[in-house]
Amino acid sequence: MTIHLDSDLLRTFVAVAEAGNFTKAADQVSRTQSAVSMQIKRLEDMVGDMLFERGPRGVSLTRKGRELITNARRIVALLNETAASLKAAPLDGPVRIGIPEEYGHSILSRALEVFAKVHPRVEITVKYAHSASQIAALEAGELDLAVIFEWQDYSDGEVLMRDPTVWVTSNLHSLHEETPLPVALYNRAGWCKDFAIKSLEERGMAYRVAYTSDTTGGLKLAVASGLAIAPMSRSNIPSGCRELTAQDGFGEIDASNVVLHRAPGPANEAVESMAKAIRDAFFSRLTVTVAPPGA
Repeated sequence: MTIHLDSDLLRTFVAVAEAGNFTKAADQVSRTQSAVSMQIKRLEDMVGDMLFERGPRGVSLTRKGRELITNARRIVALLNETAASLKAAPLDGPVRIGIPEEYGHSILSRALEVFAKVHPRVEITVKYAHSASQIAALEAGELDLAVIFEWQDYSDGEVLMRDPTVWVTSNLHSLHEETPLPVALYNRAGWCKDFAIKSLEERGMAYRVAYTSDTTGGLKLAVASGLAIAPMSRSNIPSGCRELTAQDGFGEIDASNVVLHRAPGPANEAVESMAKAIRDAFFSRLTVTVAPPGA
């Protein structure tokens, strides 16, 4: 049997799944709550099963709903991208971006995919470096946009998400139980001395530096191989590894915000369009991360 799914129904379905209740979803799709309920009922009739379970805190996806949500999100995203490409005038010129290495695959690849479909003639340059270097490049006129970590002296930049740094260990090893504690650190002294090492010293933990690297990828390698524990942003803990929490005797190292900065002076349309693509990519990641259980 062929099922013809209405894109409007899928859009409402995604809104409800991500909002966790019908009222918020109704605001997002500019419909009344009763209209949203009717659309979900129509979609459930089409697929022949319930898509949501009602609870005291809102709704969560059923098994059938979880089967549908991934493809529904893809369809809605493709429709949005297609609509944007039809409306937007192609831009050209350079856009220079600075971003932490850990967001290259998870965030920037998504932003570039969306941006390139609409503005294929724009020349894009990406700089992966630590935050101090990115800010210096921005102020020197070498970058148009910079995504950086701010863990103190918060600026008036655009906060994209809160992503604190935590200690991370491999699931297959118990290095956090060793004394002295083997740690992997960035080979930049400032942040590691003021935050990562300080967090251990404040807890009275003896440690030894077992590994240093100038990249997050290097720290992930050290943790995954069972060589050391390492400080990483919470959203980028690799597969097979876990955060060391207060129950383990650890805790957050800092309270980092991920912040978007623009170069001083007027920005051109290509830069603003790229800023929007990066913002949307972070929002999409946050939506998936904090979606209600089962969504």
